[in-house]
Amino acid sequence: MKILLAHFRVGETDGVSLEMDKWKYILEKNGHTCFYLSGNKSEQTDFVIPEMHYLGKTNKKFVDNCYKELTDYSNEETLKAEIFAYADKIKEQLREIILRNKIDLVIPNNIWSLGWHLPTGIAFTEVAHELKDVQFLAHNHDFYWERPLYSNPVCKFVNEILENYFMPVGDNIRHVVINKIAQEEVKIRKNIDAIVVPNVFDFEVESWKIDEFNRDLREKTGAGPNDIIALQATRISERKAIEFAILTIKEMNEIKSEYIGKTLYDGRIWTDKSKIHFVLAGLDESLGSGYFQKLQQKLNEENISFKHINAFVGHSRSYASSKQYSLWDSYTISDFVTYPSILEGWGNQLLEAMFARKPILYYEYPVFLKDLKDYGIEGVSLGSKYYKTKPLLSLDKDIVRKCARGMMDLLFDKEKYEKIVETNFLIGKKYFSYQALDVILNKALTRC
Repeated sequence: MKILLAHFRVGETDGVSLEMDKWKYILEKNGHTCFYLSGNKSEQTDFVIPEMHYLGKTNKKFVDNCYKELTDYSNEETLKAEIFAYADKIKEQLREIILRNKIDLVIPNNIWSLGWHLPTGIAFTEVAHELKDVQFLAHNHDFYWERPLYSNPVCKFVNEILENYFMPVGDNIRHVVINKIAQEEVKIRKNIDAIVVPNVFDFEVESWKIDEFNRDLREKTGAGPNDIIALQATRISERKAIEFAILTIKEMNEIKSEYIGKTLYDGRIWTDKSKIHFVLAGLDESLGSGYFQKLQQKLNEENISFKHINAFVGHSRSYASSKQYSLWDSYTISDFVTYPSILEGWGNQLLEAMFARKPILYYEYPVFLKDLKDYGIEGVSLGSKYYKTKPLLSLDKDIVRKCARGMMDLLFDKEKYEKIVETNFLIGKKYFSYQALDVILNKALTRC
């Protein structure tokens, strides 16, 4: 089959783009011809519809006026007309790409589930209803009803669009979700029987290692040879609850002097000069909320050494304009990974940490509890209860202290460190590998 995988962006480090790469690999391995369609230009993109861009100015204006305050239009009807006119531009280009390239199957990623880009959702729905010989298999990662931004539109017609154009039904349309909670919710809200296809990782490839290319990355973070690096590999947004990692590192700093003279899991000696560094590798997507600024203020207040390295970390290694490391390079220099998200569709960074054989500081978000916990993944748990405080969320202090001690003890216990990371790697290899995706994806395709 000729397959068109579509997303607002391609070739970036967000979870949806990374997961789409995995699908493409499996599909091509099975003999299909795949193309990428997105709103941005990248080395990976085959077709670009600029109006689909995730951060396009026009769509940002639509989002602000639909979900926040109607300020740029005289009335709702004017805004609605402009949204549908914008959708027509996307629709015309999408239809032409599908027909010209004789596409058999379109796989929209988040286009029909997230309320961020109304015109794109409308365009894809109308094309799917018109081109009945073309199959559509929607890969839905996140949903508009999960996000506060989309939960209470200021314009009434927005609810109609979300109801009629997002997660559409038809003989040529099927839907895939990435967890059991979403599967149940989709059935209740839309009466759609969706297939669960969990996120996966390639556990068969060679492990990421320090090499000549990434050898200087540690120095660029400001960390010394005997320092500890805690890596936050996710994008920066409120639902990642990065403040929980900061709270834990603060407590780790309170007790770090107790470990002076002791040997870390890899043979390095902890000294009175050693520090704990917090490295953030992901894109700042707090979108003007001030969240990242609040995190930085908290880090400075607690005297925690940190570095945001996204400016030189991307989808893959390159020397395009300056040296760019891959996201995987950031794992090689880390000693443990922080994953304190309170809301995730699955857990890409969790799988990445398992593959990288790094211990994980994690929060037990709902999907973790429903889909992942029973597999026996090991690490240091922040629990499953947080408090809505300002300016940032908070946790029970005793839990944080316990986690700080647990992580420090783990980092200085070679046998325990190696046992935990190897256990997690084997769990990932058995249940969340490309081989597992291959089986599930083939079943999904037989319904198309």
